[in-house]
Amino acid sequence: MLKGESIYLRAVEKEDAPTLFIWENNPSNWKISNTEIPFSMHSIHQLIEQQSNIRNSGQLRMIICLIENDFPIGAFDLYDVSFRHGFAAIGILIAEEKERRKGYAQESMKLMIEYTRDVLELSNLQCAIHGDNKASIDFFEQIGFNHIGTKKNWLLYKGKRIDEVNYQLCLKEIK
Repeated sequence: MLKGESIYLRAVEKEDAPTLFIWENNPSNWKISNTEIPFSMHSIHQLIEQQSNIRNSGQLRMIICLIENDFPIGAFDLYDVSFRHGFAAIGILIAEEKERRKGYAQESMKLMIEYTRDVLELSNLQCAIHGDNKASIDFFEQIGFNHIGTKKNWLLYKGKRIDEVNYQLCLKEIK
């Protein structure tokens, strides 16, 4: 478990399947997760099982919980992890709308930066953001991620072309 002041990150448990089922099947989250069809409960259970060993799967999902009541509010994903080259892609979702804009994503990111740098010994984190997602772009820039490129008209959402904006954080440069 990775513990901050207000939140902690913990491994996904089988008991989290109903919560993940709701989050993954919320159409308002599909744009950022590039999902087109609903997940079955069976698929959720398979994802939980596959992500139990980051060195085998190249993926890790952690649940973001409030310290005050252990309530799960979101998830943090590492994926496309390359231990050979020392990088991972990241995604973060504060799924509980009433818990957004309270600093929990930033606190989660701080914990994950320390974990990926100091424990997993990765060198770089990267993320890809829809060009029209100003809140996410602002968030990653505020944390210190650097814009490394834009893929023009890369994504298609509801018949509209959207740029994909790419960011990188060099972990060895963070104190």
